[in-house]
Amino acid sequence: MLHSVETRSVSPVFVGRAGELSVLTGALGLASAARAGAPQALLVGGEAGVGKTRLIEELIAEASRGGAVVIVGGCVEIGAEGLPFAPFSTALRALERLLPGELAAAAEGHEEELARLLPELGPRPRGDHSRYDEQDMARLFELTVRLLERISAERTVVLVLEDIHWADASTRHLLSYIFRTLRRGRLVAIATYRSDDVHRRHPLRPFLAETERLRTVQRVELTRFTRGEVHRQLAGILGAEPEAALVDRVFDRSDGNAFFVEELARIMAEGNVCGLSDSLRDILLVRVEALSEDAQRIARILAEGGSTVEYGLLLAVARLPEDDLIEALRAAVGANILLASADGDGYRFRHSLAREAVSDDLLPGERSRINRRYAEVLEADPSLVREDERTTRLASYWYHAGVPAKALPAVLRASVEARLRHAYAEQLRLLERAMELWDAVPDETRAGLRPLDYAEAYPACGCDPGTTPLRFLDLMAEATVAGRLSSERERALKITKRGQRLAADERDPLRAAWFSVERSRLVSALGRGDGWAELAQAQELVRGLPPSAVHAEVLAEAAGWRRLHAPGPDTLETAERAVEYARMVGAEEIELRARFVLGVLMVDAGDHDAGLAEMRAVRDRVVARGLPTLIGRVHATLPTVLEAVGRSQEAVEVMTEGIDLTHHYGLLDSEAWILGNLAESYYTLGRWDEALAAAERGLRIGPSPKPRGFATLQLAALGLARGDTEGAARLLTAARDHFGPNDPMPQSSLPMAAIAIGVAVGQGRVESARAEFRRVAEQGFPPGTQRYAWPLLRAAAALEADARGLPSADEGRARALDLIRKTAGSFAATVPVWIAHERWVRAELLRAESRDTAADWAEADEAFEGAVFPYERAAVRVRLAQALLPEDRDRAAELLRCAAGTARRLGARPLADETALLAQSARLSLTDGAPTAPTAAPGPAFGLTPREEDVLRLVAAGRSNRQIAQSLYISPKTASVHVSNILAKLSVSGRGEAAALAHRLRLFPSADDQVPA
Repeated sequence: MLHSVETRSVSPVFVGRAGELSVLTGALGLASAARAGAPQALLVGGEAGVGKTRLIEELIAEASRGGAVVIVGGCVEIGAEGLPFAPFSTALRALERLLPGELAAAAEGHEEELARLLPELGPRPRGDHSRYDEQDMARLFELTVRLLERISAERTVVLVLEDIHWADASTRHLLSYIFRTLRRGRLVAIATYRSDDVHRRHPLRPFLAETERLRTVQRVELTRFTRGEVHRQLAGILGAEPEAALVDRVFDRSDGNAFFVEELARIMAEGNVCGLSDSLRDILLVRVEALSEDAQRIARILAEGGSTVEYGLLLAVARLPEDDLIEALRAAVGANILLASADGDGYRFRHSLAREAVSDDLLPGERSRINRRYAEVLEADPSLVREDERTTRLASYWYHAGVPAKALPAVLRASVEARLRHAYAEQLRLLERAMELWDAVPDETRAGLRPLDYAEAYPACGCDPGTTPLRFLDLMAEATVAGRLSSERERALKITKRGQRLAADERDPLRAAWFSVERSRLVSALGRGDGWAELAQAQELVRGLPPSAVHAEVLAEAAGWRRLHAPGPDTLETAERAVEYARMVGAEEIELRARFVLGVLMVDAGDHDAGLAEMRAVRDRVVARGLPTLIGRVHATLPTVLEAVGRSQEAVEVMTEGIDLTHHYGLLDSEAWILGNLAESYYTLGRWDEALAAAERGLRIGPSPKPRGFATLQLAALGLARGDTEGAARLLTAARDHFGPNDPMPQSSLPMAAIAIGVAVGQGRVESARAEFRRVAEQGFPPGTQRYAWPLLRAAAALEADARGLPSADEGRARALDLIRKTAGSFAATVPVWIAHERWVRAELLRAESRDTAADWAEADEAFEGAVFPYERAAVRVRLAQALLPEDRDRAAELLRCAAGTARRLGARPLADETALLAQSARLSLTDGAPTAPTAAPGPAFGLTPREEDVLRLVAAGRSNRQIAQSLYISPKTASVHVSNILAKLSVSGRGEAAALAHRLRLFPSADDQVPA
């Protein structure tokens, strides 16, 4: 039957993927239907040959029928590394062919930067050897997102990136950035990958894990065909109904893999039914070996050239007469082994599995010989390949040809190209390859290499890149920076350790200190420590040496570290020396960074106006110069300093500008930090819904743990203030996980402690709350941490005041109050907001001892009048109203109405409940109407029955269910039911939390009073 039926390699019938295709077309419909655009992101995974390409082809056909613009880019596998941004370059090149005018308009003003992805847009910048910038790649990513948004604003665009299991790291980072940040446009972004290739240590695995937490990305996993689907596929290929025995045999041999079904059907159609090996490799090679000698030779050459090989390059490498080459290609294409490339300029294997099988079948000498031919031909005529691929492919060919003297310069040139495209991960791999080749290259070859040609990190290392030969240390320094910028921190850390040892052996203290600073950054980023040991070592290495850029860098980093972790008198001096040294050697960026740290330290020391003026001057300079790294830093830090001294509205204005700038430069980490700070200032200003939105966005876009941790911390504080104690507890745990245990900075550890106290109080765990404050107080509060210390002290003092009368809290109260007073006495309240908190703490301490008066609370209220703290002032006014009730009920009622209005507007449920209960117990109205009728306090507020009120009184007194049953003459089971109902009505999780709530809200005059006999 097989011989009598015309066969096709590909079934004309689309088999078995209706559900998966429905997901893709659904995403296409969502993107197309939205008026302003609703971008869609999808990941399509499946093993090699399972049918991913066919599924995408069906979607492309559907999209094209609907008028969508479809652009496709495939990841290129060349040796051990891919071409930087290859699929994006291919896709944008297709876009230029389809929509040249629209692409030019969308890229207008940014052609030079976007030319790193698409050289046709204009000449790419050749780099600046005077400095390197961590945020260049982020800037390129942001411009790419904006380009896609503009192109897809008026039409549906489908962007397909195939085979991202081969993607270079820069492509993965860009795709991740697009998935996280694309918010506008009618764009459908689809990436496909081989799931069976993604082993535990595959570089794509972290990318896939990251997309799991993105709600905006859909995952589509293709499984193998069932027997019925194989039957339908064979019927389409054969053009007739297949015999059951044939279906069984093909299904058993292919195991439902669509590509293997095609190959087996073709082989069996050609009569090769018997003796067929079960191995995948042999199945794939059978049809290649059936070709003519010339066609097989072309297949072997093509397999080593890359995913696609240009016709002119293939002609030169094959050394065949052109007519013979064409005949060989015609035979391979006719056998459906090769295909012409989409642009018609070259050839590729129809399926990458076949190319891999042919490549793996080459003999070692044969492989190096083919690669050497490619390298020689390309070196002789570089025009045979595109300019943006030329350098990388030549480096790969020479490397696999096994000619180190040729490979090393080629690999170094390719590393420069990768750096200029901000493809730092590819730069790192190439530099690692250069280090591997270093010892195999003759001395005279290495002597001709100069740092100026191959590196840009070295001016900071203290060497002269123009006259000295390139050294192995130079490669290591450049690889260190590339590793840090590409987030390949583990590899970079290993290089820094080795580089530091080598610099020490060569008695080069400046280089050793430079590597030590890099180690400090990496150790901190990896959560292996706080980085101080490495900075201390760097300071020892430069001690006594003349001023240099490295020396200034060390001092600036040390001052910045101490400001965050352990500020003290010597920190200011270190910052001043860093500024002085940087000016002496003309290192302006280091000088600006040191000046900014100096400004912060001046504010911490009490010189607020001068310190803020210095910080603003630095901010203006870095914005004028367009220094992205410092732009992110100053706009994240200046607002926190303004917030610390009570200038919250000014802080918001700075952050609004900062978000625009960091978004413009694509600085996601900096933007996430600023959003966390913005949430904090919005909280202060009483703009809680805006605070929630800012914190949630910071958590969503932050690529690094610490900014995500800070955003989570703001969400926890907001949740606690709104009465979600359990949610705040979960968020607090998440924040601790983000920050990690090895870098305890006061600006995160102290707010976390304050929230931990609030959570413990809300859950009725008084002793746990006390232990948390005691732990922090015993560790001490570094200078400059008043802004974090005062809210913590207030939480601890309020705890003691609210727990007054709670029997389980009596023991240890005097000791706790003494510790709070002693700690508070060590702080100088020098700005209005700190003075207000100090008076609040003092009033709470007096309340804990039943010694507070209306005058104490009036003083605190007056202090908050000059600060914009609506929630804090409302809380103080509730206490003031309570103290005024015996002597001035009208004023108390006015204060409670103001507090209730603030609590309702903010959604601060605990404060609203406390205000309502106090008003009810005092028979005061929270509106302008008549006073409320006298009622039992807790019932109306929480819907408690009289019997439940009795039970709650006993719960607050610390009685067990059995004791409650005995007191009320009910069964223990009935008492348990009442307790469960009370917990539900109070929205608390346990008896301790219910008791704490009862005492805090003064539901009963005393926990032990009025208990029924």
